[in-house]
Amino acid sequence: MRLYRTNRGPYVELEGHYHHILDISWDALVCHDDLQKYLAGIVRTSEQATDFLSAVIMAPVQSQEVWAAGVTYYRSRNARMEESKDAGGGSFYDRVYSAERPELFFKSTPGRVIGTGATVRIRRDASWSVPEPELTLLINQRSKIVGYTAGNDMSSRDIEGENPLYLPQAKVYDGSCALGPCVYVSPEFLPPSTAIALEILRGDERAFSGATTLAELKREPAVLVEYLYRETSFPFGCFLMTGTGIVPPDTFTLQSGDEIRISIDGIGTLVNVVAARS
Repeated sequence: MRLYRTNRGPYVELEGHYHHILDISWDALVCHDDLQKYLAGIVRTSEQATDFLSAVIMAPVQSQEVWAAGVTYYRSRNARMEESKDAGGGSFYDRVYSAERPELFFKSTPGRVIGTGATVRIRRDASWSVPEPELTLLINQRSKIVGYTAGNDMSSRDIEGENPLYLPQAKVYDGSCALGPCVYVSPEFLPPSTAIALEILRGDERAFSGATTLAELKREPAVLVEYLYRETSFPFGCFLMTGTGIVPPDTFTLQSGDEIRISIDGIGTLVNVVAARS
């Protein structure tokens, strides 16, 4: 089942049929004791909605923070080492890739999260910016993974590469986090064969494309969640980006007007356009 947050409230979709979920907030919905069972009951007992296609799909966030894990794919490890070698930080990424403790960092407050169809931004003081397509976990307040969505962890690689301590500036700014288009709700983790694809369109041409699968993800999602919740509570649950396995070449940087398309099997496609520099 897929769960959508819209300007008319939440909808659940199963096999192409949509059902409007009434009289419940997004926070209460995603923190339900048994979200899968609750949604199945909505599908079974309510009439199909005919107005979903005219609703505006919003980011699937109300009060949930967004966190992120880094260096969870070998390709990401290599890219981080290369970009930071001149600053002496190359070994940091190699060491965290093989360490027991993962890299976890804060990515976005709920109010800064952007949904599909909205614009993302590149920093004015950055010269090398890329999208990072990531499977993103929805975790409830009891540290249980209840769903999955597509995430775009916008990153300023030149700022991060200048000094690893600049990571928050490279990762956390207005327009740097997008989630959507929906939450795929499942009690089971997605299979290793699940494909993640990135396509960047510039005008009428494809500027970059790449793909990976969850089989390349080094760390178990449950381990990432355990570390995140170890000393931090999330009363409304949270989202956790699990890292990227798709990295454009060093010669590539985003430009204003680029269209970013991130597709994940079972979830759909998150689409964002890069806003013009202000």
